[in-house]
Amino acid sequence: MESTNSLTTLTDQPALDAVATPLSQAIRGAYELGGPAGQRAKNAMHGVWLGHPLHPVFTDLPLGAWTTGLVLDAVASVNHDRGMERAADVAIAVGLAGAAGAAVAGLTDWSETSGRSRRTGLVHGLLNIAATTLYATAYMLRKNGSRSSGQACAVAGYGIAIGAAWFGGDLVYGQRIGVTHAAIDGPDEFTAVAKSSDVPDNSMQRVRQDDADLLLVRQGGGVCALSHPCAHMGGPLSEGTLKDGSVVCPWHGSEFGLDDGHVINGPATQNQPCLNVRERDGQIEVKARG
Repeated sequence: MESTNSLTTLTDQPALDAVATPLSQAIRGAYELGGPAGQRAKNAMHGVWLGHPLHPVFTDLPLGAWTTGLVLDAVASVNHDRGMERAADVAIAVGLAGAAGAAVAGLTDWSETSGRSRRTGLVHGLLNIAATTLYATAYMLRKNGSRSSGQACAVAGYGIAIGAAWFGGDLVYGQRIGVTHAAIDGPDEFTAVAKSSDVPDNSMQRVRQDDADLLLVRQGGGVCALSHPCAHMGGPLSEGTLKDGSVVCPWHGSEFGLDDGHVINGPATQNQPCLNVRERDGQIEVKARG
């Protein structure tokens, strides 16, 4: 418990913001300089096409490959098997390739965080850089014939990678980075939530129904109902920008289609939940989609 509290205290240090803030701004700026192509690349790195963040897909590669490398090294040391040694080298190389992909996707996601999450992500990333550097050194040493030194670097890199994984787990399970913030339980039957007159054309209105926090939007004569908290980090969509057929979150710029909540632009990767809507007797009524 004390060690966990110490690690948490580390990420609460405001001094980390001196590095984290300009770095995250630089990453976002680099994508913005690319214009529409940059936005498409950013969406791809977030994992919009996948339906959830791309970063976790890549993180399995280095940890899995490097674990395999350690096992192969152990077997090779016992059996003096050159084939096992070569296989361990290949596993390390695969892990390095996966680490590069994880870094690009992870930096893209991290640039859209703030506060403690941004500081935790910075520590997570710095540890991963250290681990990857040690593994790259290990690979070069092994190729140059210094296998014992290379194995020592690999063991050190693996230990640091496990520490980095702990911070990654805290980001996901403790701070809910990368998971949806827009879960919604709508009524099973059509239920009135607002007067039709409360939502004029080309406007948005936040309403609450029991435990449901909803965004009503009227555009082109029709009314749409979405979950109000943005799926990315829970931003208030009613304070965002209403466009033709979409709404843009004011916090990080995620854009969702009004018709079915599909992600148009990240950093959100999961669709915004929607409800069925009808108007009757001057009332807007909503119902959970089956």
